[in-house]
Amino acid sequence: MPDLLLELFSEEIPARMQAKAAEDLRRMVTDKLVAEGLVYEGAKAFATPRRLALTVHGIPARQADLKEERKGPRVGGADAAIQGFLKATGLSSIEEATIQRDPKKGDFYVALIEKPGRATLDVLAEMLPVIVRTFPWPKSMRWGKRSERPGALNWVRPLHAITATFGLETEEPDVVSFAVDAIEAGQTTYGHRFMAPAPISVRRFEDYEAKLLDAKVVLDPDRRKDTIVTDAKQLAFAQGFELVEDQVLLDEVAGLVEWPVVLMGSFDPEYLKVPGEVIRATIRNNQKCFVVRDPKTGGLAPKFILTANIEASDGGKTIIAGNERVIRARLSDAKFFYETDLKTKLEDRLPKFEQIVFHEKLGTQAARIARIERLAAEIAPLVGADAAKTARAAKLAKADLLTEVVGEFPEVQGLMGKYYALAQGEDASVAAACEEHYKPQGPADRVPTDRVAVAVALADKLDTLVGFWAIDEKPTGSKDPYALRRAALGVIRLILENNSRISMMRLIHVAVSIAASHELELIGKIASFEGLPSQQREFLEHNRIPFMRGFSAETGVTTGTHGDPSFFKFVWFYPEFFREVASKFPIWIQEYNPPEKDRDLLSFFADRLKVQLREQGARHDLVDAVFALGGQDDLLMVVRRVEALGKFLETDDGKNLLAGTKRASNILAIEEKKDKRKFDGAPDPALYKLDEEKALAKAIGEVAAEAGAAVAKEDFAAAMHAMAKLRPAVDAFFDKVKVNDDDAKIRENRLKLLNEIRSATRAVADFSKIEG
Repeated sequence: MPDLLLELFSEEIPARMQAKAAEDLRRMVTDKLVAEGLVYEGAKAFATPRRLALTVHGIPARQADLKEERKGPRVGGADAAIQGFLKATGLSSIEEATIQRDPKKGDFYVALIEKPGRATLDVLAEMLPVIVRTFPWPKSMRWGKRSERPGALNWVRPLHAITATFGLETEEPDVVSFAVDAIEAGQTTYGHRFMAPAPISVRRFEDYEAKLLDAKVVLDPDRRKDTIVTDAKQLAFAQGFELVEDQVLLDEVAGLVEWPVVLMGSFDPEYLKVPGEVIRATIRNNQKCFVVRDPKTGGLAPKFILTANIEASDGGKTIIAGNERVIRARLSDAKFFYETDLKTKLEDRLPKFEQIVFHEKLGTQAARIARIERLAAEIAPLVGADAAKTARAAKLAKADLLTEVVGEFPEVQGLMGKYYALAQGEDASVAAACEEHYKPQGPADRVPTDRVAVAVALADKLDTLVGFWAIDEKPTGSKDPYALRRAALGVIRLILENNSRISMMRLIHVAVSIAASHELELIGKIASFEGLPSQQREFLEHNRIPFMRGFSAETGVTTGTHGDPSFFKFVWFYPEFFREVASKFPIWIQEYNPPEKDRDLLSFFADRLKVQLREQGARHDLVDAVFALGGQDDLLMVVRRVEALGKFLETDDGKNLLAGTKRASNILAIEEKKDKRKFDGAPDPALYKLDEEKALAKAIGEVAAEAGAAVAKEDFAAAMHAMAKLRPAVDAFFDKVKVNDDDAKIRENRLKLLNEIRSATRAVADFSKIEG
């Protein structure tokens, strides 16, 4: 079957847009082909800096003929309906229709419509210009005199030529005849801009790819990448070095060249005094070059690898010299920034944060740092960290944001904090926390293990979550502008991967109270209670913390019940003062319902935990079953319960006990709804009539005690093993016992016994939440 070759030749396409543009071209063309009934065998798209190309092979030469039966009006129906039917079907008279007989609904006219398929060449000529004109570039432009005309083409860069051929491999292909903005489709393309700029006539893809290669254009981006990596590694190895690989940079560089030529340059070893990450960022960001490592020292070597787009007559000496000049200047700047930064201690930079707003409703960066410092000190003993070191690390962790190097290269924030902390003699754990407190930033990012870093990282993320929860800036749908889902997953991974036993609700409460009390302390410092008599000022000093969550900035009154009731009267006498205070710190002293928001935030953590466990193969309903018990906010224990529960439910005992428990729950739900009461009292042993009742009651008592003891020891596997002993008694009960006995007392007693099953299994999980 015939193949399609399409190329859109233009000025240089930004590297960041090429991969998506190639995929968009493949998708748009193939989707339209399928919509037209032209099912193809395969398609592949390519991109270079100056072209998008697509080959689609195995396309039918023409569309299949279409036969369709269209049902019309009843025989003898209104003339208007018949005329509409004739117009819609293209029949010249009703005699051309057939009659379909239906003894129940009556006879109907039916038209048999035969629509011959079109030649694929004609379909392509119609669809391709539409695809070109509607191509979804992130940014596009118009150019030249044609841009002034209505309907002028918008394209990412000026479009110069279109190649479009269609035909069998064994025959001369046809040119798909169409034009876009006066650019006629043809068989002509162009090679490398400098080394082979002459026009090239092509026929089909194999011919096209081969001729481009002869014209110094490597069409396939993956082939260009392989060439760059292979040549760079060989060049580095030849001089005793190792290439520092960088996939993101490789993708970008491959989009900047059509004919990759790898060269090596050098810089003054004096610049190696600058941290390697800064050197790499400088060379990478400014010149799109790779750095190399000295395997003997593990540090960077004073060399770099660049990728040219031309085979220079001088072997690349001029290209290398030009890059060396630029890199020398850039490294000189980086060295100056680094040495300048070292002259100022991290803590001396902190006052500047007073002038930087973190969020208009959450105060300044200075206020946030103070909160994180206090929160980290509270968390430290919970994760086994030194409190003093943790507080110090939290205080300094954000300071490198104000350094020259981080201002120039934001990607090294945190890392530079570590270097500056070590340079000024800080403890190694403090320095590590400066770097690692941002981690983990994604599922592939590593989790800090240093206890000080763990405490600061938890504090940083918790303060963010609590703050944005308080101002109702929670994630909605796919929108999460403050990356709160990532922060919650970070907290979860920090706790689980460090095997930390922490109550999440306690952490949330501590974070909220620290944030609120800190803001009120700032209020006291800023306002200084000026204009108040000494007696009232002293009273306010003693009562400002208790009222922190009940004050309304709009009315100037306290709606909470915290502290001395007489304080509410005090607020009435000085409403303007409190309104002014509230306007400066609107979040922590506005009306706020902490228990409700805290529970909501805990639920958010539970949802994130489900996502993480589901990605690891666990069932989300098991997480629901554990959280439904209430008070389950120790994430490490939740995970261990879920793991034990999952293994238990894979056994026959687990499956059958689940079925029996759900049956008991369903019966109870029906009868409780019918009687409008709960059967939650203890059953009366004197009313047991059958041995199966007695056996179940005995088993429940033994299992509840054994499972409870195992849970108390946090041995969830043993608790599940104990639960398994219920299975025979439950099975026998449902097999032999009629729950809804005619005797009302017996019925009630048996329903209470079913409730005992439900209560006993809740020692490990709420089985009603488990699916299946």
